[in-house]
Amino acid sequence: MTGRLLLLLAIFSASLLWLVLLVALAPSGDHKLHFPSDFEHLHGLKLALNEYSSQSRAYVLLLFCSAYLFKQAFAVPGSALLNVLSGAVFGLGPGFALSSVLTAFGATCCYGLARVCGGVDVAERFFPERLATFKRNLAAADEAGRLTYFLLFLRLFPMSPNWAVNISCGILGVPVAKFFLTVLFGLMPYNFVCVQTGSLLAQVGSLEDALTWSTFAQLTAVAVVVLLPGLVVRRRKNKEDMTISSPSQPGWTL
Repeated sequence: MTGRLLLLLAIFSASLLWLVLLVALAPSGDHKLHFPSDFEHLHGLKLALNEYSSQSRAYVLLLFCSAYLFKQAFAVPGSALLNVLSGAVFGLGPGFALSSVLTAFGATCCYGLARVCGGVDVAERFFPERLATFKRNLAAADEAGRLTYFLLFLRLFPMSPNWAVNISCGILGVPVAKFFLTVLFGLMPYNFVCVQTGSLLAQVGSLEDALTWSTFAQLTAVAVVVLLPGLVVRRRKNKEDMTISSPSQPGWTL
């Protein structure tokens, strides 16, 4: 456990130093770069990054990607505000594509760190009940042949704690390809809402103005629609199993 903790601290320190170096190499200007904590800070960062972009667009892209991956990899809260900033700085189309890709890669980094540095023993020590429940749900979904639908539903459902899902999937060894793709596509609706908010940053006063109850209802509806094929497959499989188990009644179904 000590070795894994030291490795995690080393990776965290190196990543943080990389961000500090990038900030130190910022083009000339009077702006202070920092992670946004509210919409007032977002407005200031938008002005700073737009000014830097006129001097070096590559620098702004590298800085934004590095900051986003850092937050995702180490489960630091506030990625939603970076999605908004993406829309404000890069525009709706490019910002949405960038945020979606970075979300998937950042979550996969968190997954990898949990798999290498976490360990089941550590997770069971800090959140044993949640891990046990998630493990049972994963096993049931995998056995029913609907693991992809289950993972996708977790991302589409707006109340799922993504950081906990990332860590748990890494610890429990969910196939990395399925993990990456379900994050990429499952979080697209949420990312789009945030990036669209950023593209209209001047007209929006807070993130709550975009993430209304209506928006959450729409995201939940999308999650349910995506889950339906998995339920159909599961029901069909149950029918086949019950038919096979009752050879004396070949025509019997549910």
